[in-house]
Amino acid sequence: MEAPVRNDRRDLSPEPSRLNAARRARDLARLGDRAQLDLLVIGGGVTGVGIALDAATRGLRTVLVEGQDLAFGTSRWSSKLAHGGLRYLASGRVGVARESAVERGILMTRTAPHLVRPMPQVVPLLPQVGRRERRLIRTGFAAGDTLRAAVRTPANLLPRSRQADVAETTAMVPGLRTDGLDGSLIAYDGQLIDDARLVVTIARTAAEHGATILTRVRAEQADGTGATLVNTLTGESLRVTARAVVNATGVWADTVDPSIRLRPSRGTHLVFDGAAFGNPIGALTLPVPGEFGRFVFALPQQDGRVYLGITDEDAPGPIPDEPQPTDAEIDFLLDTINLALHGALDREDIRGQFAGLRPLLDTGGSTADISRKHAVLTSDTGLITVVGGKLTTYRKMAQDAVDRAVGANNLDGGPCVTRNLPLLGAPGHPASTGIDGLPHSLVARYGGIAAEVAAAGVEDPLAPVGDGIDISRAEIAYAFTHEGALSASDALDRRTRLGLIAADADRARPVVDEIIVVAH
Repeated sequence: MEAPVRNDRRDLSPEPSRLNAARRARDLARLGDRAQLDLLVIGGGVTGVGIALDAATRGLRTVLVEGQDLAFGTSRWSSKLAHGGLRYLASGRVGVARESAVERGILMTRTAPHLVRPMPQVVPLLPQVGRRERRLIRTGFAAGDTLRAAVRTPANLLPRSRQADVAETTAMVPGLRTDGLDGSLIAYDGQLIDDARLVVTIARTAAEHGATILTRVRAEQADGTGATLVNTLTGESLRVTARAVVNATGVWADTVDPSIRLRPSRGTHLVFDGAAFGNPIGALTLPVPGEFGRFVFALPQQDGRVYLGITDEDAPGPIPDEPQPTDAEIDFLLDTINLALHGALDREDIRGQFAGLRPLLDTGGSTADISRKHAVLTSDTGLITVVGGKLTTYRKMAQDAVDRAVGANNLDGGPCVTRNLPLLGAPGHPASTGIDGLPHSLVARYGGIAAEVAAAGVEDPLAPVGDGIDISRAEIAYAFTHEGALSASDALDRRTRLGLIAADADRARPVVDEIIVVAH
């Protein structure tokens, strides 16, 4: 039986999970007078907030600092999949695939079932998908079924793979070309409602269990004993000491620890209206011609959009705040997906685009061949760095990093409990309440705390922030009062996905600017 969560320093406010400007100021002032920390976490992506949650629930005095905003980097640029590692099975990396399948099952059944849903992946059996490739895909899907059963993810949650006829295939993906179509192969995987929302939810759950979460605070001169923290809003700084320091800055990890050698790879997605694909309910999954085990995905989203991805290209040089797709990547995605559509897409159909950088260790070879297994490294100064891995396996990465910190520094922390800990809004979390009568889209994004969001103190809370936009005024207000948003960009780009399409962001911005004044 797992040990109970120890909360030595829960926040004393009525809502300990609430993050906002007032709490940030209070926590910074309190930090200036604090004795030594147990653990300082640098980086507010999914791995960093996962580490903060793991450490706080072990009873460790934990502070997380992020120089920008939560989910500012790679964690908001993913394919929004909680995937079971099928790609890694195809290349023989069984251990990585199993870890992915285990963590996907934990997300979907225990920690975040409100944020992850089953999604059918539809591989159309078109003429260009030859007999050998069809056999390989069937074999891969069967191996995925075996792996799902081995890690005990229920089949009623992720059904077994199967073959579908033409009628069912085109019902799932109406935009498919039908000449030569011989049905499809269908497998099921997990899809996140939003990657940035998962990060914010983990961060708030960490705060609920006593972690201090500070955005717009940059860590400088970090080593295994502490760091200088700079409040980027005021320029003020202070030196904090900690019994352990973990660098979870992703693609910026080598700027914190120069001994790390990274080789980032860029993954690009294009954003379309769902109508461009016939408003699909399944993910069109198309093998890339001439490449073994590589696919392009057209992924339907909860907001009616479709994300088309993904690429895997070397991304040398300085790390930008917002990576940009190249013309070659855009052409590759369009050319590949058009092989399967009855109406060809072109650049005029693209509504938005985004690219993320994977923090891969430089081991030589192509980026597609570099292992996605995470690594926990310790520098000569005692600074612990975690790199690699995938969004799906954030919890295991966090557990391994905290285990290293506890073991190497004799920290008085209990065992990891995050495997069975519901995140905020999940069924079983104390704050989750009834959802009857609430808009479906609101419940999809917030789960059991949707009623709290709907009750945000703003005029016409459930009114949309703009014509044709399925984001309510309440959600924007809640971003500032409960989710740590400090600017319009935080709300548009990371608490919601409005910033992915410039026209949507422009329509919503006047309402966001109005709500900022009220919320602050």
